[in-house]
Amino acid sequence: MYFHFIFAGYYFCRHTLVASTVELNIPVYAVFVNGKICKDPKIVTPNDFSVSVFVDQLPGLNTLGISLSRIDYAPYSINPPHVHPRSSEVFVVMEDTLYAGFITSNRQNPNVMYKLFAMILHPGDVYVFPRGLIHFQYNVGKGNAVAFAGFNSQYPGLITLANALFGSEPPLPSDVLAKAFQLDEEVVEYLQSIPWIQN
Repeated sequence: MYFHFIFAGYYFCRHTLVASTVELNIPVYAVFVNGKICKDPKIVTPNDFSVSVFVDQLPGLNTLGISLSRIDYAPYSINPPHVHPRSSEVFVVMEDTLYAGFITSNRQNPNVMYKLFAMILHPGDVYVFPRGLIHFQYNVGKGNAVAFAGFNSQYPGLITLANALFGSEPPLPSDVLAKAFQLDEEVVEYLQSIPWIQN
């Protein structure tokens, strides 16, 4: 699975269309918005609004509260359970078939602790993942799948649950994880010993 991040945006400083960069010589009279310098509108170019990264590399995203990513899935691959702590996500399938869903954060039924909302998505289908809820995607098709995800944050954040819990530095105490997951401590220690690849 590959992640490609594509972002575009602009913001206004003193009611003028501008973009900001970090490569400027900062004059004494420079205008700053949220700690980023505004670029002179006379020298703004399309390249000031497009790059494949987050707000630190594309300052034009500053204050917009948006970002976009493209996700490519090999056959039968997953985007494992994860959360975006600072953003909701709108998800659009472009190619092949994905099984996607999220888990609620509160009890809607005293007999059910958490509820899974999931479905099969085909090209053109759109799905929404609420901010901070655990969600995933799984390519159930036989070919490569492609999807785009839009976020209402310039820094949506990403916490892949297994990576965070079993691959943190320093590691969480194994007895804490053993109790949380009702596993033998040896199983937890094994899980903590294997490399957790960040996606």
